[in-house]
Amino acid sequence: MSKGDDTRSHILRRALDLTSEVGFEGLTIGVLAKLVRMSKSGLYAHFESKEDLQRQVLEHAADHFVDVVVRKAIAEPRGLPRVRALYQRWLDWTTVELSGGCPFFAAAIEYDDRPGPVRDKLVAQQHEVLETVARAARIAVDAGHFHAALDAEQFAFEFWAILQAYHHFARLLQRADARSRADQAFDSLLRNAGAT
Repeated sequence: MSKGDDTRSHILRRALDLTSEVGFEGLTIGVLAKLVRMSKSGLYAHFESKEDLQRQVLEHAADHFVDVVVRKAIAEPRGLPRVRALYQRWLDWTTVELSGGCPFFAAAIEYDDRPGPVRDKLVAQQHEVLETVARAARIAVDAGHFHAALDAEQFAFEFWAILQAYHHFARLLQRADARSRADQAFDSLLRNAGAT
């Protein structure tokens, strides 16, 4: 990796942390320049515009998510252990990996009605993540861990809903029982899917 790539990687990591706290609209070249102790013109050498910066941070977030959540989860045995690992690692991503929570949830609120390349990238990423969960559920069906009639897309919907509720309870409401309630909801989802 070249020095320029190292610098860009460092900038994107700091930008991701910042975005997890202030959202994508709060991420500006000026704020980020102060954070990484660079000039604005130095940052413009890496990013053409605020929108380009936001899009690249979203891509970096997705790559980081795949590394710390998806790859580690699929290293687990197929079926129910993999589904459980996906859930546990995703909760950790939301609360441990980033200083301010999941940037995808923040971006979903900021860009749900705003057309453009950042929203397009986010929508594509969210479809991929939901398909990853649905695929894990289908594999659990094939492994005999979930019942054969399981609607994998509904499973992914409810899985996602639990994670969003957890994020809301843990971050905004600062509820001490957020994790136990999420775990209870997830256990119920698994039971409904036929897990024993």
